[in-house]
Amino acid sequence: MSSSDSFGVPAPSPTSASADSTAVLGDVRLLRLALRLDAVATGGVGAAALIGCAALDSALGLPVAFLAGIGAFLVLYALFVGRVSTASAPHRTAVRLVIGSNLAWFALSAVTAAAGWLDPTGLGTALIVAQAVAVLGFADVQLIGLRKARTSLA
Repeated sequence: MSSSDSFGVPAPSPTSASADSTAVLGDVRLLRLALRLDAVATGGVGAAALIGCAALDSALGLPVAFLAGIGAFLVLYALFVGRVSTASAPHRTAVRLVIGSNLAWFALSAVTAAAGWLDPTGLGTALIVAQAVAVLGFADVQLIGLRKARTSLA
């Protein structure tokens, strides 16, 4: 027996999803976990860059202002990703924005390391490459989680 409102209109089923739904429905556990881990890692890297920018500049060969700016951006971005991860049914556009941003970050980091932009030290280049690979991993798992949520509805 389905429920209805006072006008006799059937209430939507919580498991039904329309083709134009803005929420990611289905099994979102992997997606939320990937988003949460991304938020924690991004926030940690951002805080380290922001707090330690003066100490890290010579070791990494990256300017203090650059590290501080990247750190502040990453902390704010981590708050956004964390917010996306808290929804019981994450907003599809927000999830796609996170995945797209992660892919763009990976690409820009790879080009930065390969081209030697900013003239980082060997340690700085290694750090740029390592975090780029981690970000690509987050994007991959988030995409898998998004697909898993979609297929769990079938």
